[in-house]
Amino acid sequence: MSDTMTIEMRGISKSFGETLANDGIDFTVGSGEIHVLLGENGAGKTTLMNILFGHVRPDEGAILVNGDEVEITAPNDAISHGIGMVHQHFSLVPSFTVAENVMLGVKRVTDPSFGEETIEKEVSQRADELNMPITPDATVQDLPVDVQQRVEIIKAMYRGAKTLILDEPTSLLGPTQIENLLGILSQLRDRGTSIILVTHKLAEVMEAADKVTVLRRGKVITSMAKGAFDERTLARAMTGHDRERLPDRSEASGAARRPLLEINDLVVPATHGHGLAIEGLSLVVQSGEILGIAGVEGNGQRELVDALMGLATPGSGTVLVDGVEVTNADPHDRRGAGMGVIPEDRHRLGLILDMSLAENLAVADLASGRYRRRGMIDWKAVHQNAERLLVDYDVRPADPDAAAASLSGGNQQKVVLARELAREPRVLVADNPSWGLDVGAIDYVHLKLLEMRGRGGAVLLVTLDLEELYKLSDRILVIYRGKKMLEGPTSEIDDDDLALAMVGRSTR
Repeated sequence: MSDTMTIEMRGISKSFGETLANDGIDFTVGSGEIHVLLGENGAGKTTLMNILFGHVRPDEGAILVNGDEVEITAPNDAISHGIGMVHQHFSLVPSFTVAENVMLGVKRVTDPSFGEETIEKEVSQRADELNMPITPDATVQDLPVDVQQRVEIIKAMYRGAKTLILDEPTSLLGPTQIENLLGILSQLRDRGTSIILVTHKLAEVMEAADKVTVLRRGKVITSMAKGAFDERTLARAMTGHDRERLPDRSEASGAARRPLLEINDLVVPATHGHGLAIEGLSLVVQSGEILGIAGVEGNGQRELVDALMGLATPGSGTVLVDGVEVTNADPHDRRGAGMGVIPEDRHRLGLILDMSLAENLAVADLASGRYRRRGMIDWKAVHQNAERLLVDYDVRPADPDAAAASLSGGNQQKVVLARELAREPRVLVADNPSWGLDVGAIDYVHLKLLEMRGRGGAVLLVTLDLEELYKLSDRILVIYRGKKMLEGPTSEIDDDDLALAMVGRSTR
């Protein structure tokens, strides 16, 4: 195989039933370039990359490698042609070592060269050649998420990848980790590796991309080289219109500010293993305020949100909503006290996918008797409520009888927002509320959070997206290993402060 590599996808079309996911797409990646693939949810990006890596077969079109047409019907075909892929959710075996994960599928366990010392030496040597040093005998489940991602990259490169596909690679990373990853990709690019980067974060596109291709509704809208695009141009190409302007950050209207969410000396056991995930954390969110919680994934955010939702039992400490203690209350009583929640996992915790939109919008209120008439559920009232909310929150399709599973991710999130915000809660816990959404849906979510702030509500925003953190938060609190590492007004916390605090160091 040549040291240089050009990939061409010509006239790629793919339908799933009546849905045309890819419509005659032409896509070319040259040797030694970082080519970003952009588009809203449902634009066809994932389908196109799954075709290139052999997970999906196209209905029409051809793939050429260095000018020669090739047939890719499975991932092994893609790997044999020098194409590797790092998925958003890693395909590593947690209980295996780094070396065992890299070698898995390359050598048989019965191969005499599969000795522990031999494979560790080989993997360490290859990692050093790639300028990605790693401990080959470390167990993968003990590694932080950015190092696990590095193992995936080394694994792909060890198999001879000349073109590397990365799907949303920064979604779980902190600022220093993102900077390190983009540095690694730049070095690979400079060595001649072709990088296809699938992301929705425009700031990263501006920093990393040599070329950008934008998909919309299964078609290529534009391809532009570095210097020919800016964030506004890309956003307009993705959505077909300019991004919605967020309201000015004025003081919230209404009464004088008061504490609406108070967390005092909260201690929460770790979900997995021993020890504490949250250790003596205290914070206050005032009315008319958004407090952003930042931290690298795995530093207690999950357990904090679970404790606030009533899904985890604190070891000690208190949680108050507008002066009412809800530390050990069940989710129903928390809602009654004025708390709303937008969970990160809208499929597992936010929605019941096989139920209708009307049922999903009403389910939280059924226990309170809101829709009961003479002991029976008033389904006409449920349906009328859904019709109004689906229009108010711009859910598409605005069909109360549609199953939640049939909606795009952005529209599913709008349903969750509609259910939680229509009750006008005093406190909203928003856990990575725009995760996995496209630009248009992200803007909509941000607008709704700011509207709640403007009405005098309190928002606790837990997010891994630093652009979202800075854009929405009045104050920022960084947690590291379950403890408060840094807290202050957003205007007084710069990128360096944030990066240091997220790795356990602070200049304050």
